[in-house]
Amino acid sequence: MTDTVAQAVPVDGARVSLLPSGEKRASLRRWRYAKDRISRYGVAAGGLGVVFALALIFVYLFWEVFPMLRPASVEPVSTYTLPAGVAGEQVVDMATERYTEVASVYGRDGSVTFLEPRTGVVRKRLHLPIPQGAEVVSSAQTEVKYGVRAYGLSDGRALVSKHEYTLTYPDDVRHIEPDITYPLGDAPLLLDEQGAPLTVIGIQTAGEGYALAGATADGRLTLAIYRAAVSFMTGEVEVKRSSYSLPPVPGRPTHILINKTTRNLFVADDAGYIHHYDIVYPDEAKLVESVRVVQEGVRINAMRYLAGTVSIIVGGSDGSVAQWFPVRDEQNKYHLTRIREFKSHPAAITFIAPEYARKGFVVGDAGGNIGVHFTTSARTLLMEKVAEAAITGLAVSPVNDTLLVTDVGNQMRFLDLYNRHPEISFKALWGKVWYENRAGEDYVWQASSGSDDFEPKFSLAPLTLGTIKAAFFAMMFAIPLAIMGALYTAYFMTPRLRGFVKPSIEIMEALPTVILGFLAGLWLAPFMENNLPAVFSILLLMPVAMLLVAYGWANLPARLRLLVPPGWEAAILMPVILLVGWLCIVMSPTLEVWFFNGSMRQWLTDVGITYDQRNALVVGIAMGFAVIPTIFSIAEDAIFTVPRHLTQGSLALGATPWQTMVGVVLPTASPGIFAAVMMGFGRAVGETMIVLMATGNSPVMNFNIFEGMRTLSANIAVELPETPLGSTHFRVLFLAALVLLVLTFVMNTVAEIVRQRLRKRYSTL
Repeated sequence: MTDTVAQAVPVDGARVSLLPSGEKRASLRRWRYAKDRISRYGVAAGGLGVVFALALIFVYLFWEVFPMLRPASVEPVSTYTLPAGVAGEQVVDMATERYTEVASVYGRDGSVTFLEPRTGVVRKRLHLPIPQGAEVVSSAQTEVKYGVRAYGLSDGRALVSKHEYTLTYPDDVRHIEPDITYPLGDAPLLLDEQGAPLTVIGIQTAGEGYALAGATADGRLTLAIYRAAVSFMTGEVEVKRSSYSLPPVPGRPTHILINKTTRNLFVADDAGYIHHYDIVYPDEAKLVESVRVVQEGVRINAMRYLAGTVSIIVGGSDGSVAQWFPVRDEQNKYHLTRIREFKSHPAAITFIAPEYARKGFVVGDAGGNIGVHFTTSARTLLMEKVAEAAITGLAVSPVNDTLLVTDVGNQMRFLDLYNRHPEISFKALWGKVWYENRAGEDYVWQASSGSDDFEPKFSLAPLTLGTIKAAFFAMMFAIPLAIMGALYTAYFMTPRLRGFVKPSIEIMEALPTVILGFLAGLWLAPFMENNLPAVFSILLLMPVAMLLVAYGWANLPARLRLLVPPGWEAAILMPVILLVGWLCIVMSPTLEVWFFNGSMRQWLTDVGITYDQRNALVVGIAMGFAVIPTIFSIAEDAIFTVPRHLTQGSLALGATPWQTMVGVVLPTASPGIFAAVMMGFGRAVGETMIVLMATGNSPVMNFNIFEGMRTLSANIAVELPETPLGSTHFRVLFLAALVLLVLTFVMNTVAEIVRQRLRKRYSTL
């Protein structure tokens, strides 16, 4: 193809070409093609970058959540024979300190051996000061974190000891020195006045003292509370004792537990019953009930309190493991109730070791198996055979990362334990859970407390429902106002007035949401509480008043209607809106007196409707104002860009402006309007500051418009700064963020599918 010859004209005697030469045109074409390619690849790279960034967000959130999915496991570290003088079948309890450098092994005869758990090297061996002529016939322990044990003697007395670990750093090297102390003195304490052998004993901390209960072979039950006082003059320890006789045990006692509030005492017998005693007033103690906790013919082999002394774990001779705790009924009476069962062991339960500060425990059985269980998540996390003989002792380290196991074959095993996040399960996150001190199963979010014995509650159900609840009421308020306003502004309003209204509404989007939240929490919420009749009067009467004005305007003579130019009719409504709003507020006290006995809030309470000052109604109005600009702007643009030939053709065929708007404009603009609604919904779902300041942050499971809520985003904002790094709470918050991201992603995907179908359906107009 030959290049076109350029024309030339004379300029000052020289001929100058008006068209570029062929080489110049080729250069321009190459440059244009290069720019096209750069633009194409740049747009593609930008799109891929957005997708990659979203994928990175997903990956990062899942990376933080993934450790919660890792199952529990144990890894053998060392196995050795117990030191001479320590027989496996004589071990009654074990404990370790947090660094697992020293372990204490308690013998049935009152001996205590301190050894290095990894190697079995003996550090120290002690024998409790048992008086001559007396023998140890029973023993028990308080909560594991206190390290206190009681020994019942054959002469009706008891000895209380405590293991302690002194930490020092000589030459900058950590050294742990174990020892045994006697918080109530090293002399045995009288428990049974008749001096009968204490075949079963129980002990628990009781304020500044200790509560001890002992049972004799003939079923007599004695409770004593001891308090140690140090003499100011001599420094000697003086023990004060209060002793009480309790109703006899119906069966032969095998285990005794006392809770730390000294309200309840539980005695297990050899027939499979637990007898519940009320000891709030020890001198008036009574047997409340006797409950069979295992099947008939099955014995209770082990019974221990979990941390906090609320839940009792019962292990049976048939391998069953169950959790029980007292539940209060409608008459304010407590009944021992089976809460949940765990996976049964293949052999009889021999030992239960609770964790120090969590609601978990490890169980050993006669077949050499161990089971790691957790109550809140209702899961058996691990069941594994670790020994060839029956397990006689278990100890979990205070930080839950190691296990000590002894068996009747005189073998001790030191195991590494991975069990970082046992609280998490699908049921714990999304289902109803029966938590301690509650009357039944419920959805609860309460991640922290001031007590070490607290049971974390990580249900995401109330947070997810709260997120949907807040977004729903905000959209209920925003969608009618925004879309109707967009329709009128784009289709009916005069261009001059539109040029003022549209920028004014769009600039509202720049208003910080923290300001809206501040106003909603500190001004709007109290105002609505004090003027509830006015609020509902405005919601009901304002649309009616506007319709009446429109009806009256339509029936005015034409000469009067022509006084107002087309497109300026909205100005007529401004004084009507102000007048109706003012009248509703002025009449609010009168309406309360006429219809609600002077207080609408109290009237709502009397009919069974809970009213919180900061509630979903306040959030709906405040967050609706934040969402309106987004929906209005996108919807107005979609309506305004409907091709003019469509509306003109409709009008030319005889349709009214209203018919044209309903039959032509709305269907054509429906993809854009739907996109506007979904953009507003996404904004409402992710809103943080308004719901944080105007809801009361109550994680409740209801759709009551007069109660507050807690949303996923607000919960993350409140709790993440104070959460320990890497903790279960920390990772659950990341899971909440992942749930929020997935929720918005799914909603946007569905919205895009619907929008594309609407566009395809109305593309032929």
